[in-house]
Amino acid sequence: MGNTQKPWSFFNKERPDAVAEDTTPTLKFFFKLLWRKAAKLLTLNLMMVFQIIPIVVAILVYFFGATTPTVEHAAYAPLLGTYIAGGSPAAATLLGAFGQQLNVPVMTMGRLIVIGSMIALTVLTWGWQNVGAAYNMRSLVRGDSTFLWSDYFYAVRRNFKQAFLFGILDLLIIFVLLCDILFFFPLSTNLGYSLMYGLVLALGIIYLVMRFYIYPMMITFDLSIYKLFKNALIFTMLGFKRNLIAVLGIFAILVLNIVAIFWGLSVGFSVPLVLPFFYLLALLGFISMYAAYPNIKRYMIDPYETSDSSEDASEVITPEAND
Repeated sequence: MGNTQKPWSFFNKERPDAVAEDTTPTLKFFFKLLWRKAAKLLTLNLMMVFQIIPIVVAILVYFFGATTPTVEHAAYAPLLGTYIAGGSPAAATLLGAFGQQLNVPVMTMGRLIVIGSMIALTVLTWGWQNVGAAYNMRSLVRGDSTFLWSDYFYAVRRNFKQAFLFGILDLLIIFVLLCDILFFFPLSTNLGYSLMYGLVLALGIIYLVMRFYIYPMMITFDLSIYKLFKNALIFTMLGFKRNLIAVLGIFAILVLNIVAIFWGLSVGFSVPLVLPFFYLLALLGFISMYAAYPNIKRYMIDPYETSDSSEDASEVITPEAND
């Protein structure tokens, strides 16, 4: 008779071997991993929220303070003079159309100091905060043991100089792209401006995807900032499918949160306005890391580990592993 395995019971301690879990980074496994790491992600989000708190404080100080009334349209002054001099019905009609009043914030010295301090704090710490968050996020995606606070500051110490320099450059690029998008959007009814708006928007999406890869590569390899940009641009094409799904997921989450906020404000319900501070940054970071790291592992880590020389792997992306 062949050997037959007895079913496990309280008295029979021989348990069958556990079936190895399929950890292929698919969309199905994403939700499974997201559920498992939810507690860690909520804690990490409380650390990441310091990236935007200075910006939020600066916005609040700017909008919620002393204001002075002014008019929106430059034609108000001559129309007012015409109305006072002649008092014609046409002048009165135009004065009503172009005489909308606005309350403009008064930029006192105290407000300027607070806003300037918050901007400086964001600029100085932006790269360090992104590096620390990326290191923890990579550990969560890989399934490694994660000690959020110690790992966070370890990554900052290890990439102190490069993270600082790239953080300033990163914010500068984001600022320029946002200014261009906001400038060309109202003018997009014109064909030439609409083409420029589409080009700037495309550049913004490309840079968004590049950021998926830049910080993970910074904490994993010893690469110059130039090579970080070069590799990230290559990865936008090599990982097109995963990148597209990640961008769509991030866009959907942002839209849902914006809709929830406007709905909450319309009915006097403030919870949707506060709730994103507890989960949004970590969730978006987890999506981007889950999309990026498998591609980095496939094209940079695996060839480097399996080849006798790093020259074979560097044909595509030139990694220099330090972690």
